[in-house]
Amino acid sequence: MAAVRSLRLSYRSLGYWVCVRRIRSCSRVQFRNPEHLISNKSIVKLSHQHRLFRTTAVSSGQIVQFKLSDIGEGITEVTVKEWYIKEGDSVSQFDSICEVQSDKASVTITSRYDGVIRKLYYNVDDTAFVGKPLVDIETDVLKDVAPEEDIVETPAMSHDEHTHQEIKGHKTLATPAVRRLAMENNIKLSEIVGTGRDQRILKEDILNFLAKQTGAILPPSPKLEITPPPPRSETTPAIPKDKALLMPTPLSKPAVFTGKDRSEPLKGIQKAMVKTMSAALNIPHFGYCDEIDMSHLVKLRNELKAVSEARGIKLSFLPFFLKAASLGLLHYPILNASVDEKNQSITYKASHNIGIAMDTQQGLIVPNVKNVQVCSVFEVAAEVNRLQTLGSLGQLGTKDLTGGTFTLSNIGTIGGTYAKAVILPPEVAIGALGKIQVLPRFNSKGEVIKAQIMNISWSADHRIIDGATMARFSNIWKSYLENPASMLLDLK
Repeated sequence: MAAVRSLRLSYRSLGYWVCVRRIRSCSRVQFRNPEHLISNKSIVKLSHQHRLFRTTAVSSGQIVQFKLSDIGEGITEVTVKEWYIKEGDSVSQFDSICEVQSDKASVTITSRYDGVIRKLYYNVDDTAFVGKPLVDIETDVLKDVAPEEDIVETPAMSHDEHTHQEIKGHKTLATPAVRRLAMENNIKLSEIVGTGRDQRILKEDILNFLAKQTGAILPPSPKLEITPPPPRSETTPAIPKDKALLMPTPLSKPAVFTGKDRSEPLKGIQKAMVKTMSAALNIPHFGYCDEIDMSHLVKLRNELKAVSEARGIKLSFLPFFLKAASLGLLHYPILNASVDEKNQSITYKASHNIGIAMDTQQGLIVPNVKNVQVCSVFEVAAEVNRLQTLGSLGQLGTKDLTGGTFTLSNIGTIGGTYAKAVILPPEVAIGALGKIQVLPRFNSKGEVIKAQIMNISWSADHRIIDGATMARFSNIWKSYLENPASMLLDLK
């Protein structure tokens, strides 16, 4: 057929108009049964290899660019950690699309439309920018007002592929790699119970399902077997020592190392650490260290541990440390302040939002327990449990990670007795807790006793906090921990 410049077809009985133009060449134009015009996306079938045409109206919906909206706290970019959908998946409003990680928190992005995912703009670990397109969604919501779009006809999803996406309206959650593994082994995801978050199907779930079906046992990792040298026969003469020294040593080829250096861009929490620690180095740090006799607190905690667990809360030493620090801040509010260099002023914070440095898979994060000054030790313990659980899952929100006024870092849970803690701006003080050790000490009678000793290392902003103030605060904090019964007199 010769080149067609403009073609207009009218089905007046159906009230449906289709305008097709700029089709350069094709060998055949075939019209489907008119009853398919409403249900099928393809109205004109072109037997050309590239079936690309432009239309002013699409019967199945319009392509909408779903942009990454502002998630607050001045965040302009995030890292895509995981996609919950892929191109061709159907989504509804409030369905999870992806999980992104900013320098402050992990956020799950949900859909605002009902439709079909047509394009993903980023891969996993790519940097996405606020205000830029995240995905393209084909939807009927804006059908009458959507602009012209270039539509590429694609083959419809097969029935087998569809069963991996929706089962009786229930959407299965799995990554593309897991779906591919299931398809390669002819497994329907509807038959598998996911063990991940939100019943997400993991790779291990597929492998365990295969093992149960086939009765196979996963092979253990191979171990290096060391074969002992054969015993020397009595008839074999021993080599004299003087001749053994003269025997040539066999030459072995040097090992060839083929590894290469690799560079990765700073993202998420690592990028935030670079920014925060660079600002912290502009603060003149003053250090102060002391040791705490934890013997009485260890005994008290062991007595209360069973009571706390009966209420469903794990009681560690950290809630006592936080509460003792809050009581000390009531006496020395300068340590719960911030400095405004531009306006040459000090702001004394009313709330004691005490941060706890936490080691997670994403890196070092510092969530904080809000308003410790009005909380009991048990309430502080409950909040610490919540933050630790969310931190291990990478689900801490922006509210949990912002607004801190004072920080304690329990480095002793990993190891070490002393640490030089770095202040987190705009805070002015931080403490690093060492591990608890059983050490010999002298009592009031001069007798050697066994004591539970913990070291504390303080860092303070020396621009507004002098050494005497830091030492006095440390002494009152120490007195509450060495005599935990005295905390009852000041608890509110």
